[in-house]
Amino acid sequence: MLSYPLSPIPYHLYTVPVTCPTCKTETPAGRFCAKCGATMQDMPCARCGTALATGSRFCHNCGSAVATAPVPASIAQVPAAPSSRIPWIIGGTATAALLILVVAQRLNVATPPNTPAPPAAEAPPSMRAPDISQMSPRERAARLFDRIMRLNEEGKRDSVALFAAMAVPTFQALEPLDAHLRYDLGRIAAVAGMLDLAKAEADTIMKAQPRHLLGLILAAQVAQLNGDAAAARRFNNQLVASEASERAKGLEEYTLHDADIRTAIAAARQPR
Repeated sequence: MLSYPLSPIPYHLYTVPVTCPTCKTETPAGRFCAKCGATMQDMPCARCGTALATGSRFCHNCGSAVATAPVPASIAQVPAAPSSRIPWIIGGTATAALLILVVAQRLNVATPPNTPAPPAAEAPPSMRAPDISQMSPRERAARLFDRIMRLNEEGKRDSVALFAAMAVPTFQALEPLDAHLRYDLGRIAAVAGMLDLAKAEADTIMKAQPRHLLGLILAAQVAQLNGDAAAARRFNNQLVASEASERAKGLEEYTLHDADIRTAIAAARQPR
């Protein structure tokens, strides 16, 4: 009794030679050409499962050589991506990589050597910090006086004390001081709580010019701060009495401190 080999291919195909569609060589019938290894019938790729046309030597989807050993079932069962999607996958991957590169360059771009820094936006003239190095010593003293008076009006006591400590030696370096500088220094000392210095400056002004308006104003303020209401009242009376004659002198300090003079005289004329 004849026994047939266990094969899905009919037995008679093993006995009838056929021509390989790839190399044109007669070869025993079977799945693959005995000479070139090309497929002799339509069959799936052993690796990715894609249908192979007769005569194929390599899978047109995954590139695997035909007639290779089957891959494990866990891999062979994964359907291959349709060939039509491959260009889209490649294009999408390339686009994502390009975007990542651009973002990384923007976040971590290094400044090339010797590259000048971009020009800073120029502040309006009213907001620019003054160039103190270009000021004269007297102009620097006047700038400190203005700042301290402004800080005092804003109630910033700590800042007043800080800048007063800078201003006192700045003014004292301008010796000999005229009445205008002595008034500014005395006012700084008064708002900073240095009443002895403030009184000394007022006394020095009035010793040289007893009716000087700024000397009288400073003396009245120091007396008020010291709690000497009688002395403050006396200096205020002299201030009111001296206004007309002193204004007539047209002193520069009277013009520069016109607001101080007007405020002090208005307060001195208030009924007690």
